[in-house]
This record gives sequence, C-alpha cells and structure tokens, in this order.
Amino acid sequence: MLIRIEQLNPVIGDLSGNTELILQALESAERDHIGLLVLPEMVLTGYPAQDLLENDSFREACYDYNQRIISSVKNCALLFGTIIPNDRGPGRKMFNSAILAKNRKELGIACKALLPTYDVFDDLRYFEPNREFGCLELDGLKLGVTICEDIWYNQNEVQYHTYSIDPVKILQDQGAQMIINISASPYTKSKHENRVNMLRNHARKLNLPILYSNQAGAHTEIIFDGDTMAISRSADVIARTTPFQPSFADVVWEPVTGDIKLPANQEMPLYPSKGAERQFEAISRGLKDYVEKTGLSNQVILGLSGGIDSALVCVIAAEALGPENVTAVTMPGEFSSRGSVEDSVELAENLGVKLHRINIQNVFDELDISLSPFFQGKPFGVAEENLQSRIRGTLLMALSNKFGYFLLATGNKSEYAVGYATLYGDMNGALAIIGDLYKTEVYDMCEWLNRDYFKKEIIPSAILTKAPSAELRPGQKDSDSLPEYDMLDEILYRYIELQENPNRIISAGFDSDIVTKVIHMVDMNEFKRYQAAPILKLSSKSFGVGRRWPIVQQWTANNKK
Repeated sequence: MLIRIEQLNPVIGDLSGNTELILQALESAERDHIGLLVLPEMVLTGYPAQDLLENDSFREACYDYNQRIISSVKNCALLFGTIIPNDRGPGRKMFNSAILAKNRKELGIACKALLPTYDVFDDLRYFEPNREFGCLELDGLKLGVTICEDIWYNQNEVQYHTYSIDPVKILQDQGAQMIINISASPYTKSKHENRVNMLRNHARKLNLPILYSNQAGAHTEIIFDGDTMAISRSADVIARTTPFQPSFADVVWEPVTGDIKLPANQEMPLYPSKGAERQFEAISRGLKDYVEKTGLSNQVILGLSGGIDSALVCVIAAEALGPENVTAVTMPGEFSSRGSVEDSVELAENLGVKLHRINIQNVFDELDISLSPFFQGKPFGVAEENLQSRIRGTLLMALSNKFGYFLLATGNKSEYAVGYATLYGDMNGALAIIGDLYKTEVYDMCEWLNRDYFKKEIIPSAILTKAPSAELRPGQKDSDSLPEYDMLDEILYRYIELQENPNRIISAGFDSDIVTKVIHMVDMNEFKRYQAAPILKLSSKSFGVGRRWPIVQQWTANNKK
C-alpha cells in the first residue's frame, strides 16, 4: 500500500476553505494512486480553535463538514483530524478525533486520550479525554491511531506533568501493525530534535513503523513547522516533508516485512540545522500567515531607528512579504546620532523598501512646553525619555490608521523581559515578530543573514558593531541600565525558560546582586507584557499565552527559594 503523510496549512474557523484544502489533497492522492492519505490533527477547524469550540453553531457546522468530507472519499482512504460530539455520556461536549473513511463510508474513529493543559495548550478545557482504545482497520492493516500528545507520553520538551496511560503501548498490545500520529504540535527552536528522538524511541521500543503528520503554518503567535516524517521499525527516519509549508511524503507499506520503505526517486528535504536559519524561517512563516490570514493588509510599517532590532524586523518583513510591501520610518530627535539616520537609509536602500523621515523634535518641544508647569524644577528623566518613544509610536499609529498599514513592533525578548520598552511607544504594533528572540540571538541572526543568506552586507556593519542605545538622552547606552547582553540573556534564559530560582542561578556563577536586580525587573514589568502585541512563539517558554504570570503577586524576586 502506498501511504501519503501530508501537512496542510489551514485557517482557524474557515471550515469551507479548510474542507477545500482537504479535498484538494484527497484528489491529488487519488490521481497518484495513494492507498491512504493521512492529514493532521484538527485540520478541519485549524488548531487551536480555542473558544470557537464553545459555540454551538460552530460545532454543528464541523459535524456537517465531517459528513461532506466522508462522502467525498473514494478509493483512497482518508484519515483526518476533526472534532466529533461526545455521545458516550456525561462530560465535555466533544472529542478531539481522527476519522478514517473510504468509499464514502466511515471506517472508524480514534479520539485523543492525553489532553495537555500546559504552555499554550488548553485541550482539557474543551475535550473529553478518550478512555476507549482500539485499532482502526484498513484493508486488513491494523492502524494504531493516536493524536498529538498521545504519542509524546512523558517525553515532552519540558515535562510539566506525567501521564499514567501510554496510548501507543495499549494499541501495540491490541495488535497494531503501524502507529500513526496526527498532530498540531507547535514549533520551538529545539522541538525538532526532541520530536525525532521521541518518535525514534517509540519505533525502537515498539518494533513498529511510525507515521507522523503535523500541521504547518501559523495561527496568531503559534507557529507550526510541519516536520511530518516516517520512521521505520529500525528507528530510521526514511521520509520527511519540507518544513514550515504545505508538503507531503509518500511511503510504501510492505505486509511481508511489516515495515515501510521509501518509493523510488523521492528525495528527503533537510530540516534547517542552524539556529538562526531555523528561527528566520519560523518568524517569516509567522509574519506571512498573520498578515494573510487576518486579511488586514499586506502593507506593513515599522520604525527604523538605525539599531539592530528594527533592522532585523525590516529585513524579515522585506523577505517574507516583499520589499514593495514594507514602509519604514526614521524619526530622529535631539539625541539621535547621525548614524541612526544614515544606517537606516543604507539598510532601506539595500533592501529596496520605502523610507520616510519625520523629525520629532518640534513635537517634543511643544509637549515639553505644555508640561513645563508640572515638570518645573524636576531633572530630565524617564518621563522625557518615554515621551520621545511615545511620539514615535503615535506617528507610526497615525500612518498605520491613515493608509491601512500593519504596524510591526520591533522589541526583542531581552527588552520585554526587563521592561526596557515603552508602553504606547515602541511597544505599539499588531505583531511583535522578534519578541521571543533574545538580544544575543538578534545579533546571531543578523550576522547569519549577511554571511550565509544574502552572502553580502545587506545589514550595514555599523548597525552590527555600534553599542546598543535607545538614544533618548545624551550619550545613552543600554549597558548604563542593564548588564551586558551575554550575561543578561543567560540569566533570563535560566529564569524564564528553565524556570530556575534565584539561588540556582547564583550558584551557576552569576553575581547575586545582578541576578536579584534582573529577576526583580522581570517580575515588576509583567503589566507591560500584558499589553504587548502578540509575540511570535519560538521557544519553550515565550511571553504571551504560554506564560501566565500574575501581575499582582507577593512572591517577590528577592525570595530565593
């Protein structure tokens, strides 16, 4: 039997459009004489559908579309992810399910058993956990069908909790000849290696081939890399799809050997090995899908300061959307260096994006006059610094409103973590595309872009070598307020991603006062992050829906336990 594992890029809630994607994939598989087409988890609804699932009419429409899809299946069997009603008794109203169909008939259903509630997941909020296991049979082949978390069983990237039920082992005991997992498993920068190791471990322990089909594309801040693959009984990856975009791979099931093999003349795409390349592809997909799926505008705008963060955002936008769809604005003030404008001009010319210049000094002076009765006798400080940022943010929002541009925020994770960003200023925007990249990762990606991607200097070297500065007061440098970024980012990584306590971080060799200060800054600036634009998730612990930290709390940064 020829089996196709395919990753699609659905749109959440677009049941008609997603059904069309499914049927197009099915028609193509029929033409190619495929015996079984495997599609990802909740491919009909898109994942995560969140509180759409609480809407009665949405659920009923899903059930109708299930029947439309089943009635369209001919000789090529189809296994696809969707939802079905819970008709088994009390509990939540639906199951997260996989339906197997052939010749316009439903052959069987498998429901998700392990329902994650950590990080960005809320499955148990909506779905009833499956407690009834059984193989699905297709032309005499017993398929052990699992859904996403079912196969991760206590082997997650970060183990938030453990399960007592191992669905794949149960299905093996029931005679499964092959394990199939359909997934909507989000991208993180280290997920690929963990995913491959997990699947290979299962194949090795079970002595069964494994087919894995994962969603591609992005939904708001969550990015899906696809990374669909086939693992043989000997735990070898024998087929893989192109990451981050719709694609498929075919394998041949051989009943005699009880294993799968690769058809002749099928190449196996490589997964990006370099961190910067991998992150660049993920962010590009996240931005492109956010713009296209919201339908707001294909024209984006951003403030171009001459610094490295806005430079990287500008490059990614130009590459993902095309330079003709990117407008940059340089907004010098009293404390802006000549290089901030000159470097912005050079970058814009190198990329071919439009660049406008608006001087903010006159606006700042007028506001300074208006505030002088209240600020009289007070030294120049944070209020005046933030005022400049808010003027720039207001100008960008005005241009966005007037011309329908989609505003991109340019802050990085280091800045968002310690609050080195201004609410209603540089935090303005519809999407923060590098908000999950630490400052050191921003430098790494910019260097990789010049060296390996463009193979020439597109990002001016002056941007890469100048000392980071907000340029909001005379001679200002980031290092005046913050530790050097190499040290800061390591402390932040340990506190945010690894969730280490202060004592643990200090014991790793970091200065106690610096650690206490940094963690205090992180905790005290949660209120800013609650009001930030959605941040594309790239790590195991990103700011946003996956990190739920109380603004009002008394577990202070000085508590080192």
